[in-house]
Amino acid sequence: MPGLESLLTSALDGDRRALAKLLTVIERGDQDSKQVLATMYGRGGGAHVIGITGPPGAGKSTLVDRLVGEIRATGDEVAALLVDPSSPFSGGAILGDRIRMQDRVSDAGVYARSMASRGQLGGMSRAAPKAVVVLDAVGFPYVILETVGVGQAEVDIVESAHTTVVVLNPGWGDSIQAAKAGLLEIGDIFVVNKADRDGLEASVADLKHMLAEGADREWSPPVVATIATEGNGLSELWAAIGAHRDHVRGQDDGSAHLHARREIRAAAAEIMTLEAQARISQEDLDGMVEEVVTRRIDPWSAAERLLGAG
Repeated sequence: MPGLESLLTSALDGDRRALAKLLTVIERGDQDSKQVLATMYGRGGGAHVIGITGPPGAGKSTLVDRLVGEIRATGDEVAALLVDPSSPFSGGAILGDRIRMQDRVSDAGVYARSMASRGQLGGMSRAAPKAVVVLDAVGFPYVILETVGVGQAEVDIVESAHTTVVVLNPGWGDSIQAAKAGLLEIGDIFVVNKADRDGLEASVADLKHMLAEGADREWSPPVVATIATEGNGLSELWAAIGAHRDHVRGQDDGSAHLHARREIRAAAAEIMTLEAQARISQEDLDGMVEEVVTRRIDPWSAAERLLGAG
């Protein structure tokens, strides 16, 4: 890409337009993207990544906006990656950062970017963890990563975040379903948002009980009640995030090695997927589709044949 080196230099010097262009390169996922990541990865490691996840309608977007305000009140800069549902027509994000964080766009200490999920399971965009690498490298001390809100599949965020905040509402429903979703297992902090609704006390008590009955952990996840639309409880949430950040930084339990192992496996799986797609011609795929539709072969055997024929 012409000017890629210049973009990298400018972004590292604080140029937000250059940063935006680099993130577009990352989303494109071509050879230039690999060069960006190779350059940026060694420059990072200082950012604390806060994952915000939970079922649709929990109020995650408003909570993120208010949390950005809490961080800015400390004087620190913050970047927010907002993973949105993809348009079935363009593949782009349906909602945009200009819509989601209207009152933050004039703040030079805030950088917000929407990223399309592009159908990726787990509530994450495939490019989002790579974008975190870039935002970390250019010097943001905090990066907020908000997932799309897909409910039970929304557990991939734990792979990228240092602190995972699970957002629920009063009357959050069948506790069995919540446990199946994996949200109780991945949460470092639990927020019961819209705390002005009926059922708050019962929901908080139920949640604390389920957490107490869960597996033993060195960190006991706190439960924070918030009304994000009014800013209530946000200082308590920010304090809980700070406490967990200090806990993580004080640990020497091999978590960095575990995270690196996950990153390598994820990178290998992505590379293998792209290579497989490149090896399968449209003509061969169409022929095998007919075989599967007529039940003369199963999809798994069809895939093996296509890859073997490559």
